[in-house]
Amino acid sequence: MKKDIAVLVSGGGTNLQALIDWEKENDDCPYHVAIVISNTKNAYALERAKQADIPAFIRSPYSVLGAEIAKTADRDTKRIAVSDAILELCREYKICAIVEAGFLTVLGGKIIDEYSGRIINLHPALLPKFGGVGMWGHAVHEAVIAAGEKESGCTVHIADSGCDTGKILVQKKVPVLEGDTPDTLYERIAPVEHDAIVEGTCMLVRGL
Repeated sequence: MKKDIAVLVSGGGTNLQALIDWEKENDDCPYHVAIVISNTKNAYALERAKQADIPAFIRSPYSVLGAEIAKTADRDTKRIAVSDAILELCREYKICAIVEAGFLTVLGGKIIDEYSGRIINLHPALLPKFGGVGMWGHAVHEAVIAAGEKESGCTVHIADSGCDTGKILVQKKVPVLEGDTPDTLYERIAPVEHDAIVEGTCMLVRGL
């Protein structure tokens, strides 16, 4: 029997699409994408969820706290408010595991304890290198190129109370080529991210 997962997104949702497609195309898929949650209202991932008939929700600082409070709230207040709102949805839908697929809010508070060992995150570099606060999107690829690295890739790891810490489940490597820009490096990493997120999700769910 498939286990229900929540997929957390912030942007285009290509990794969400990889998870949806793999579930659709494989009878032995151990997971079911039950809900999609975005922390941004304009994420195209929400449209992908709609097209796949998956319930989708926005849980941003503004939607959770209200505009006036969100304008002046500090980062930790917003982070915990969004995390608690996501936890409520996961409880409501009896979610077994949570997959952060390009999700740009670091989860914190009760959800980390309640879903301990059942949250995975995808990071666009080979952790433990190039992780931590501020290391997301093109900033990661810029840092990799600036450091003169010969290879990069992506990592799927268990999410804990830190930022890009936690046990590593899957890593996929690609070469960094002479003349690479953040865009060209991203284009090489993106396809292996899709493989990694599916592999990591299956590994997590099958282990529960």
